[in-house]
Amino acid sequence: MIRHLTIALALIAAMPAFAAEKATPTASELLARSQPAEWRTPAPENLLYMQLPQGRVVIELAPDFTPLHAANIRTLVREHYFDGLAIVRVQDNFVTQWGDPNDDDAGDKSKLHSLGSAKATLPPEFSRAIDPTLPWTPLTDGDVYAPEVGFSEGFPVGRDPASGREWLIHCYGMVGVARDVAPETGSGSSLYAVIGQAPRRLDHNLAIAGRVLQGMPLLSALPRGAEPMGFYTKPVQRVPITSVRLAADVPASERVPIEVLRTDSPTFAALIDAKRHGHNAFYPTPVGKLDVCGIEAPVREVKTAPR
Repeated sequence: MIRHLTIALALIAAMPAFAAEKATPTASELLARSQPAEWRTPAPENLLYMQLPQGRVVIELAPDFTPLHAANIRTLVREHYFDGLAIVRVQDNFVTQWGDPNDDDAGDKSKLHSLGSAKATLPPEFSRAIDPTLPWTPLTDGDVYAPEVGFSEGFPVGRDPASGREWLIHCYGMVGVARDVAPETGSGSSLYAVIGQAPRRLDHNLAIAGRVLQGMPLLSALPRGAEPMGFYTKPVQRVPITSVRLAADVPASERVPIEVLRTDSPTFAALIDAKRHGHNAFYPTPVGKLDVCGIEAPVREVKTAPR
């Protein structure tokens, strides 16, 4: 009995001092304390509403990083290119991709949707010159794939000061531009969203057009395709796209009143600290590190007064 008591006392004495400290505030608590100025409203010209039978997916484009692709996607959307197309593949722990089913290897090329006035090829926008005028919130924990990582305008970004280049990172929820083998074949007519662990090997090799702000469950919870790379074997398995619209082309009363937490705000810094050093009764040991894909800019809908 005395021996057991001695062991128990020794274990208690060895417990980290933080176990007795007040638990770290939760993300919900930190966001509840945020100030209105810490939130930004995405420009309607940069918001896409993709309507699926199951609901709506809201995507924010990233024109400061991939301006040519953003412009081409706007043209495709305004000319109703995506209407009636489909989600063509869902690869487990990788991506959900949508576009023209007839663009697949076995598709009927005579039935391809016309690109209209959009460009069929674009210069690859895999990275851009570092722009010191853009907001930059560095993450100082280090990274395997980039000399520096951080956040800009709500997007995860990698940087290489030696080359003077920066690029968007393939974290969960990021929207990339599918392409063929040639680098310039990614026009934005086929897009994908990351639904698994961050496939960072894609960084520098494909352009990233933006990020899903709402509706990720509609993309990540779909049945996986049985074909290699997750392509569906039967047309009936594909999820049809009812429409894709720019928020700028939708009446203001029908837009989603959405806001994104600024990644250069005090509240986002507090969220980073809570992720890195947080502890509570369930997680008594802080990790002490944070991966760039381990946190994302929170999104909220603003309640509007009834008319």
